[in-house]
Amino acid sequence: MINLLASTFAAAIAAASLATSTAALADTAGGGGSGAQQCAIGYVTGVGGSMQSFREYLATPDRDKFRYLADNELHCQISDEGRTSACMGVTNLRNEKVSVYDDIDSTTMAVVARVELERGTYPVIIVVRKQDVRCEE
Repeated sequence: MINLLASTFAAAIAAASLATSTAALADTAGGGGSGAQQCAIGYVTGVGGSMQSFREYLATPDRDKFRYLADNELHCQISDEGRTSACMGVTNLRNEKVSVYDDIDSTTMAVVARVELERGTYPVIIVVRKQDVRCEE
């Protein structure tokens, strides 16, 4: 089971490396990139979650963000092989090491983070703000 989780995480890292290498190549080839820092591995401090829940969180007034975070914990279906799917909700990340997966838009990106769920810690693809990601040096 641990080998399966490790191989899943390694595959996500490889996919993230390919995606960021392709994006970096497009930027250097005159692709007109956003000038954002590109990396494969980084650290996130901030809130992340499923696409829908994260967008709802960002739209929530500042005074209600803490309540939204508490009322909408990240939950995922976990297969027998240890893969997560159908995730909903948000989670707070504190200097969590992540694999950068893909840019979503000019302000958000998808990352693979190890997240504590109801049955243990699993790699989950979540959406975070780009400004909350610090590339590994």
